[in-house]
Amino acid sequence: MKFRIERDPLGEVRVPADAYYGAQTRRAAENFPISGLTAPPELIVATVHIKKAAAEANAALGRLPRDLANAIVRAADEVLNGKLRDQFVVDVYQAGAGTSHNMNTNEVLANRAAELLGEKRGEYDRVHPNDHVNMSQSTNDVFPTATRLALLSMVGPLIEAAAHLARGLSNKSRAFADVLKTGRTHLQDAVPITLGQEFSGYAANIEHAADSVAAVSHQLLELNLGATALGTGLNAGDDYTERAVERLKAYTDQPVRPAANKFRVTQSMGDVLAFSAALRRLAVEVNKVASDLRLLSSGPRAGLAEIQLPPVQPGSSIMPGKVNPSVPEMVNQVCFQVYGCDAAILAASDAGQLELNVMMPVIAWNGIHATRILTNAMRVLHDRCVAETRADEEQCRVLLDRSTAVATALSPYIGYAATAEIAKLSVKTGRPIRDLVRERKLLPDRQLDDILSPDAMTSPGVPGRKQTASRSARSSRARAKR
Repeated sequence: MKFRIERDPLGEVRVPADAYYGAQTRRAAENFPISGLTAPPELIVATVHIKKAAAEANAALGRLPRDLANAIVRAADEVLNGKLRDQFVVDVYQAGAGTSHNMNTNEVLANRAAELLGEKRGEYDRVHPNDHVNMSQSTNDVFPTATRLALLSMVGPLIEAAAHLARGLSNKSRAFADVLKTGRTHLQDAVPITLGQEFSGYAANIEHAADSVAAVSHQLLELNLGATALGTGLNAGDDYTERAVERLKAYTDQPVRPAANKFRVTQSMGDVLAFSAALRRLAVEVNKVASDLRLLSSGPRAGLAEIQLPPVQPGSSIMPGKVNPSVPEMVNQVCFQVYGCDAAILAASDAGQLELNVMMPVIAWNGIHATRILTNAMRVLHDRCVAETRADEEQCRVLLDRSTAVATALSPYIGYAATAEIAKLSVKTGRPIRDLVRERKLLPDRQLDDILSPDAMTSPGVPGRKQTASRSARSSRARAKR
């Protein structure tokens, strides 16, 4: 490999001759060979948008020569269009605050802008990474702003994926509206429920959690760009901030605004932590759905088998014919990872000191990673699982008839103690509740049928009362006519 010699405040650095990055990026790459993970695309795009907005704002204020600003903007547009992405080489686990990532961006844009102006890479006389690309900025306002912009760019697809999953669950709720089955609490038989009611709860939980994510994401609209190092705005100013943020609003189509208190947003990553917490809640609801699908489809002979999931791949390398709930299993693992990302964000957010939280790189990566994988997992859960899930109505009814789930409906009529005796006898003998009640003549057959009807047992109120009252009213009207 051929190298060129560059200099930074610490001395000379050998940089690959064809690299668009420079000395400080090279030092970071050598200092932090940790994970092999580099800046995610969303963070690169957000940071380059900031550099483009800064160049345009500084040019409008007469601080940056127009030809240099134009070259920086052209270089930024090339990166935004997908070029030079391989030049962002700094590991996720880097020096605090994201200085290495910021300088990586500054150097790539400076070298490409200089090249567009006819200069050579590594010669910063015409376009300098710090003096020109980083003008009116500090890592301490660039990186928090980039983190917020990156997450904001992902909120829309996340909410769309959650809505897509919720709609699919609602569709199944309607399709399964008449499928009566055993409800369960503590993993034990409870009272009857319809499969449609069960799925309606899943859909509502996803919708509610997604609404929380959308609401909390509005906190990310406050940007501390222009705060520079601490929040004072040294070397920037309100005129620069207003222009730069307006440009970002136009680039991103997000209603971003300058932070009401730049010191708050510079000191704390609490807004990102709140977003992560809402994301974790959504993951909990998604995980519940995935886990329940696995339980409800367990079997096919020795489990519940109340629903059938679509077979997407063979389930075993040794057991022929075995098919596993592969998609829900994947979703479980994704949700566990989201919890882990949130835990890392919590710990790093708690590590802020005085005027800055320097743990921003790990916060940004985990927030972006968690958002991406949960978005993808929700869409796959619907498209490759929920959409083709089928109910086994006969199996649901068989299990309901064998269970004590219907016994609770009898309590208002024969009392808790007598109902408990009937339930215990049903468990001991395996006989249906209905047969035992008839045998003991505890209730008239017609009333028993009213109480244990599917509609009565899965609707609000005391089972059988509405039907009995309705029949009495009809009898009274008939007598009156006679």
